[in-house]
Amino acid sequence: MNLSEINWDIEASGTWPRPVKLAVIVILCVIVAGAGVYYFTLDQLAELEKIEKKELELRNSFVIKQKKAVNLPDYKKQLEQIEASLAEMIKQMPTEEEVASLLVDISQTGLASGLEFRLFKPGAPVRKDFYSELPINIKVIGRYEELGLFVSGLASLPRIVTIHDVNIAPETTKGKQAQAKVKTGAMVMDAVVKTYNESLAPEAAPVKKKRGNK
Repeated sequence: MNLSEINWDIEASGTWPRPVKLAVIVILCVIVAGAGVYYFTLDQLAELEKIEKKELELRNSFVIKQKKAVNLPDYKKQLEQIEASLAEMIKQMPTEEEVASLLVDISQTGLASGLEFRLFKPGAPVRKDFYSELPINIKVIGRYEELGLFVSGLASLPRIVTIHDVNIAPETTKGKQAQAKVKTGAMVMDAVVKTYNESLAPEAAPVKKKRGNK
């Protein structure tokens, strides 16, 4: 078949050889199918992909919420335990009226341990979420075992007292008296003793009331 002998006028397409007609039909079908895919199917596939991703996100979210729902009784039990522990800690916090006597207890604990106070300076309260910190800057001198006895005594006080920023070093004050202290193992401890006051925090009272109602 000589293609140059074929009349390619579209109006004469009926006279084209059968193989040519089939080839033209196939080409037209491919063009139409490609246009349909480009203008319609690609957008639909992109939309389908978005929907599948959304479905996966919703499924994962459902699994997470289902696990939380299954563990809800355990979470409630843990919350009750936390509230009970918090209420117990709040009971151990001194009220404003008890702060002065607690300061005396701290200083008496140091003296009873055999320490000498060089500094005992209460600072301004520091507000936290549901309580206030009451820092006390101290500087004491004594033997290492006396310092340990002092820290142990603070931990045994009926109210919450913690010790922070501890720095212990040998006594280095000049003079014969200082040299004698060094020979007997005198140490200097700088630290910040903190106690906690719940009466200054507005959220503390509702917690106690809630536990009392239970």
